[in-house]
Amino acid sequence: MSANKILIVDDEEIIVRLLSMSLRSDGYETVTAYSGEQGLEVFKAKSPDIVVTDIKMPGMDGLELLKKIKELDPEKEVIIVTGHGDIDSTITALQYGASDFINKPVRDEALAIALKRAKTKIAIRKKLEEYTENLEIKVAEATEEIRRKSNFQRLLIKSSNDAIVAFDHNWKVIVYNPEAVRMFGQAAKDVRNKMTIDELYTPDMAKIFKNQAQSEKDQTTFPWNEKIIKTKDERQIPVRYASDVLYEKGEFVGTVNFFQDLTEIKRLEKELVQSERLAAVGQTVSGLAHYVKNILIGLKGGSYVVDVGIAKDNTEKFKTGWKTIKRNIKRIGDLTQDLLTYSKQREPEFEPCNPNDIVGEAVELVKDTAVSNDILVLTEFDKTIGKVLADPQTIHRSLLNLVNNAIDACLEDEDTSKKHEVRIKTYKDKNKMICFEVKDNGCGMDKDTRKQLFDPMFSSKGGKGTGLGLLVTGKLIEEHNGVIKTETSLGNGSTFTIKLPCKKPN
Repeated sequence: MSANKILIVDDEEIIVRLLSMSLRSDGYETVTAYSGEQGLEVFKAKSPDIVVTDIKMPGMDGLELLKKIKELDPEKEVIIVTGHGDIDSTITALQYGASDFINKPVRDEALAIALKRAKTKIAIRKKLEEYTENLEIKVAEATEEIRRKSNFQRLLIKSSNDAIVAFDHNWKVIVYNPEAVRMFGQAAKDVRNKMTIDELYTPDMAKIFKNQAQSEKDQTTFPWNEKIIKTKDERQIPVRYASDVLYEKGEFVGTVNFFQDLTEIKRLEKELVQSERLAAVGQTVSGLAHYVKNILIGLKGGSYVVDVGIAKDNTEKFKTGWKTIKRNIKRIGDLTQDLLTYSKQREPEFEPCNPNDIVGEAVELVKDTAVSNDILVLTEFDKTIGKVLADPQTIHRSLLNLVNNAIDACLEDEDTSKKHEVRIKTYKDKNKMICFEVKDNGCGMDKDTRKQLFDPMFSSKGGKGTGLGLLVTGKLIEEHNGVIKTETSLGNGSTFTIKLPCKKPN
């Protein structure tokens, strides 16, 4: 809003009239008074933007009027009209808050300059008021937004299903939410701003997060990992954990740890795996009729030959029939054992053992079959492995399955020009895992066969297999926290590699 209303105060009527006419011609609205007392009353009634007053007037002079106006409204601008040589009164007027002064006789140019200065002051003051008001509003809005975000973050941390623990640069706990209380078993009042990372975590967990904080500064967010954590009250909890390391201007200021309790997930995973296995067993049993029928035919055939040998007192027929019966009894035993192994959840029984010795025992069991079929069985042992903590039954059973499969692959190979061989090798890989490699140069497999190897009820041997051998092997290796890898090429053979964690006995 422009400052256009001007109050003119002077005891000389002609001066008031002339100034008023001049200002109106310049577009101003004027109000007038002929004494200090009248000027004050007009000021109260009309509230002009600028006051132009003579300093020398009978009764209430210009200085007194100036003081009264500033008491009523300090923001109003007052221009003092003085006579020549009246310097002391002029200085006093400026001290009282006059915005400017002009000398008599009043010239239009001088008045215009003084009014321009007064209007500039009013405009600046108006803008400053608006800016201040806007600034106060913005500060209030920003403060409310910060408070809202802070409350939201506090509620988010408090209601999170993850355990959230944050540390400052001195590794003291500053954030410790309710899920962390449940997981670590320590009350918040005993932990927050009291405990350090070494007091809350076990030494191995504290070491993990401290090492992350000392890593490269450009890596502030670390990926999720899984671990079994041990709490101070000796509980073991499977968790996924991650960490954010916080820096400010290149300086470490703290870290935030996130934990997800996997106890229920792991339990459900085990139940799901067990259900899938039982379902697979049910499917397998329903599909084993043909295989069992073949076994029964073999038993009947063997018993018939035995009966003929007894009736005719023919020892050779008797021996032939008995071999057939024993072979089919073994097939029944193997089938029953595979079904039991696959359907039952089994924890590995760890004990000190030598992997190379276990391989040697498995090779001894298949040596006669291999020799009788002109298949060379070769071994290559890593003698640096020594004794490890493992389940020898798992290793023996899995290797025996793979070696028998390798021999069968050689027998089924249509390329009779090959010198068939099976190689069994032990070694440690770059991840310090114990590896058992079973490699043959037999018939190999195509891609479709390779994809179905570990499916229930699938056998690459047609009616000769149950489809349980590799299924059981995969389960045994999984229970041992290991993996089994397969490489194969049709007509060129296959390589199966078992990898198990290497644990040294105490």
